[in-house]
Amino acid sequence: MAVKIKLKRLGKIRSPHYRIVVADSRTRRDGRAIEEIGLYHPVQNPSRIEVNSERAQYWLSVGAQPTEPVMAILKLTGDWQKHKGLPAPAPLLVAEPKDKRAAFEAFTKGLEGDDAKGEAITQKAKKADKKTDEAEASPSASAAESTEA
Repeated sequence: MAVKIKLKRLGKIRSPHYRIVVADSRTRRDGRAIEEIGLYHPVQNPSRIEVNSERAQYWLSVGAQPTEPVMAILKLTGDWQKHKGLPAPAPLLVAEPKDKRAAFEAFTKGLEGDDAKGEAITQKAKKADKKTDEAEASPSASAAESTEA
């Protein structure tokens, strides 16, 4: 039986999430797996990659073949280099937690000096203002034409 380390797709249509699984090469992409050894979430910034290094090393040592996408992930985490005896790669980027409250307060401080009215201006309001301006201009123009005749 040929064993592969491959990605199992989960998630919605435009929100893919993958699990790194060890499965028989004859099973479907999202079919039954022997073992799950990691996660891959490409949509997050930076991408979330978690691999159980001990289990990945075990499966590589007993002859499981990784698919191309999984091999790229294993090279990023350093598991492939460890298996082949190569030097380790540079460490992965870790997302820093963002302070959303501070960013919001800084944004609102910038708005206070711009004479913010606090009211939304919609397209309908702009069209209504144009119509009233035209209505005010047209009676005076028609009155001027009637006096000339």
